[in-house]
Amino acid sequence: MSKRKFKTEVNQLLDLLIHSLYSHSEIFLRELISNSSDALDRLKYLTLTDGSLKNLEWDPRIDIVIDKDDKKTLTIKDNGIGMSDEDLADSLGTIARSGTKNFLSNLSGDARKDSNLIGQFGVGFYSIFMVADKVDVITRKAGEEAGWKWSSDGREGYSLDPAEREEGQGTSVILHLNDTGKEYANRYDLEQIIKKYSNHIAFPIFLHYESSKYEGEGDDRKEIKEDKVEQINSASALWKRSAKEIKDDEYNEFYKSISNDMEDPLHRIHTRAEGTLEYNTLFFIPKKAPFDMYQADYKPGVKLYVRRVFITDDDKELLPTYLRFIRGIIDSEDLPLNVSREILQKNKILSSIKNASVKKILGELKKLSEKEEEYNGFIEQYNRPLKEGVYSDYANKEDLMELIRFKSTSVEGWTSLASYTDRMTDDQKSIYFITGDNESTLRTSPLLEAYRKKGIEVLIMNDDIDEIVAPMMGTYKEKEMKAVNKSGSTDDLKTDEDKEKEKTIKPLLEKIKEILGDEVKDVISSSRLHESPSCIVADENDPTAQMQQMLKAMGQTEMPEIKPILEVNPDHAIVKQLQGSSDKALLEDVSFLLLGQAILAEGAPLKDPHTFAQRLNRVMEKAL
Repeated sequence: MSKRKFKTEVNQLLDLLIHSLYSHSEIFLRELISNSSDALDRLKYLTLTDGSLKNLEWDPRIDIVIDKDDKKTLTIKDNGIGMSDEDLADSLGTIARSGTKNFLSNLSGDARKDSNLIGQFGVGFYSIFMVADKVDVITRKAGEEAGWKWSSDGREGYSLDPAEREEGQGTSVILHLNDTGKEYANRYDLEQIIKKYSNHIAFPIFLHYESSKYEGEGDDRKEIKEDKVEQINSASALWKRSAKEIKDDEYNEFYKSISNDMEDPLHRIHTRAEGTLEYNTLFFIPKKAPFDMYQADYKPGVKLYVRRVFITDDDKELLPTYLRFIRGIIDSEDLPLNVSREILQKNKILSSIKNASVKKILGELKKLSEKEEEYNGFIEQYNRPLKEGVYSDYANKEDLMELIRFKSTSVEGWTSLASYTDRMTDDQKSIYFITGDNESTLRTSPLLEAYRKKGIEVLIMNDDIDEIVAPMMGTYKEKEMKAVNKSGSTDDLKTDEDKEKEKTIKPLLEKIKEILGDEVKDVISSSRLHESPSCIVADENDPTAQMQQMLKAMGQTEMPEIKPILEVNPDHAIVKQLQGSSDKALLEDVSFLLLGQAILAEGAPLKDPHTFAQRLNRVMEKAL
């Protein structure tokens, strides 16, 4: 017997499942049926495309067998693709590979809430240990002679040994039921669970049970037991049916089965296209973002079928990357069954379906945006991916700009660009925004002083991706978008009085620039400051301080240093006193302090905090 141990985090997970998460124990059946359906899908595809399996005679089905003697076991079996010993070790020995640690880190301690995470993190198979003390998996891979048996009690490890499977290829999962599991070992409960979660499965699900009937009367009345087999599900592809025929509950349960989510979806989009191309799509938007949405190796959420034959669920080209949170089905009538991944990437039919699907999804999101509360829930989860689309999907850029949302200096919560333009002052020529990594820091930035005084709204862009997205937006409804942390953003706010002040303060600015030397690109008079003595901005063609930090984090360590422009407030008391001072040492210290405090106000680090502190101490000594 080959004994193997689970990984540490697997032990943690199994202990949690066995001892805590009984509130949704019935989902074990949904998980196993979904696995069987996937196995049948994969074999069906191979019998059409793999020469070695084309002559395989089989009748795809899923069978659920109740132990008729003492109801101590429940068996779920299929005649699908099956598994090799290596497949068993990879799939059942590590649990969800990348998902387990994320699952454990998201636990709240509330069993009911935590059970909702089971499917979301890809650990659904192990829900069987909520209903079983021991599990045997007997399987044989299609095209192979050897069969294998995987056994585990869900505690320390599992065994993996050669075994026979009389039914041929496929997998049998035998659950040795615990007290909780025995409650499900009856025809009524199993039938209700299957119809609730798995009625849409496109393969027949047969329930094997023992039925009793009585014959005779009085003392001659006898109980006669019969073995019965009954198909439980409708075995029809939900997405092929008319939307008018499908109930909300059916949509929701279908979504849960393909997404492994316990919650209903936020929104659904069901489309049937006829004409030059024929296809069906059924897309869902989860209420909560998938845990791996920001991982490079995220799992795509859309399955591709050709005439109801499963092709792939691992192709990231079916929808753009920024829509990777979408879950659902694409079923084409026109693609060839033997289409490969390489062909898919260049296939004009699939490209047309993809483009039409994106338009449809964005159109539905536009409708959803009219329901403010519901759409705010969507934005909390998916605002960032949509922003990725602004710079990666030029064809749909305008539509995406209508969908993304920002924080603002004038309103609570989220606002759209359309709402911003509706609130613009009559003489306002541009849409103003500020970027950075901290919302509270941005809201108190000295850069906003002039806009606040003039009653001009500024968009707060504190998502790191905004540094990339904002320059790509350019204009919106013929209004130029201007970053307030760029040097030219206040040009259209300047008055004649500001220009006079520039002339008056010019000699002082030249002295400060000489003192600061290579620390700055320029020192200029500010028309945006009212309360603060100084601020830093980036030149129109230079990246901001935040963008520089992002580039360094991405590995751009040898990029040349980008120097800021120091803006000085000519009306501030400190600056006015400097104009009349002949103390060179004081001028030098204050010049560097003006730069240092401006850098700190932007949330950027100082190069030399120690020297900054020394200068500050000297100035305070003179002041006292």
